[in-house]
Amino acid sequence: MAGEVVNFADKLALFSGHWSPRVVDEMNDYQFKLVKIAGDFVWHAHPDTDETFIVLAGELHIEFRDRQIVVRTGEMVVVPRGTEHRPHADAECHVLLVEPRGVVNTGDADSALTAANDIWI
Repeated sequence: MAGEVVNFADKLALFSGHWSPRVVDEMNDYQFKLVKIAGDFVWHAHPDTDETFIVLAGELHIEFRDRQIVVRTGEMVVVPRGTEHRPHADAECHVLLVEPRGVVNTGDADSALTAANDIWI
């Protein structure tokens, strides 16, 4: 419903799985997705879109082919379209993703970690 407040903590309490983004709202053609991450993800890229990671709690590591960055609570990073990357978290990390509707979490990679898309909570 338009103009509803989204409480991230309340929404995060509704699911427990890692690497399975859940949509909490939309703006134009963009979705806001909460995801819990832990351990290693897969190397992948999104050839058609940038991807924004906003860390709500914890510490997110993102490997690129030439370097690694650390994104901490209260920080964000935009991974440019087509950039191969691999997220990782040593301990559970809570992230808000901002990306166009329909973006698959594993991008161009075929993986067992590919999550169902457009799951709302």
